[in-house]
Amino acid sequence: MKKNYEQLKDLVLQSGGALFGVCNFDIPFENSKGIFKENIIDISPEIINGLNYAISIGVRLSDRILEDIKDHPTKLYFYHYRQINYLLDRIALLLTGLIQEKGHHALPIPSSQTIDWEKQKGHLSHKEVARRAGLGWPGRNNLLVHPVYGSRIRLVTVLTDMPLSTDKPIEDNCGDCTACISVCPAGAIKERRQDFDHKACFQQLDVFRKKYGISHHICGICVQSCKGKR
Repeated sequence: MKKNYEQLKDLVLQSGGALFGVCNFDIPFENSKGIFKENIIDISPEIINGLNYAISIGVRLSDRILEDIKDHPTKLYFYHYRQINYLLDRIALLLTGLIQEKGHHALPIPSSQTIDWEKQKGHLSHKEVARRAGLGWPGRNNLLVHPVYGSRIRLVTVLTDMPLSTDKPIEDNCGDCTACISVCPAGAIKERRQDFDHKACFQQLDVFRKKYGISHHICGICVQSCKGKR
C-alpha cells in the first residue's frame, strides 16, 4: 500500500502537482448519511462501487497573478484559472492511466465541472476529499485552507480501488484570521463557516462575469487574501 502511494505521489509531483493526499472512500453510497453522499450529486452508485480510496491532488496558483486582484477578477486570472484546471485534469488522467496499467480501476472527477452553480457544487466535493486526505481545513471563505499555501490552490480527485496508504486530517487553524471576511464584496463570508451565503456569492460572481467580460463565474478576491503561513 505504501509503495503504491509513493508511486502515485511521484507521478503527481513530476507532472506539476504540489499536493497529494489519500483518504478512505468506503462509505456505502445507498446508506450513507455522511458528507460524501451529500456532495455526490451526479454520479451513479454503480460507477463508484468498489472505489474505496480517494486521491486528492492540489496545484498552486501563481502568487503574482493573485496579487493583481484588487476588487474584481482580472482577465489574466481567468486565463490562469482555466489553465490550472486543465493541468489538474491532465494529472488526474495520467494518474488514472498508471492505476489502470497496474490492473486497478480509477475514476477521475473533473476539477471544475459545476453541476449546480447557485449552490456551487460539482460531481463531488474536492474540498471535503482534500480535508479528509490531510491537505487542509475548510475556511470561512468556503474554500480549503492549506497550512502553507492558504486558499491559493486548486484541487482535483481520483477515486480508485488500488490499495493505498491513507493520510490523516489536520486541525482547523484559521484562528482569529478574518482576512477573507473583510475583503468579500458580496458580504457572503461570515464568522461562522456554516453561515456562508452561497446565494450572495453566486450573485456577485454573476455581476463580475457580466461587467468585466469574463466568461466564467470566478472572483479570486478571498483566494488572494488567504495567503497561508509563508
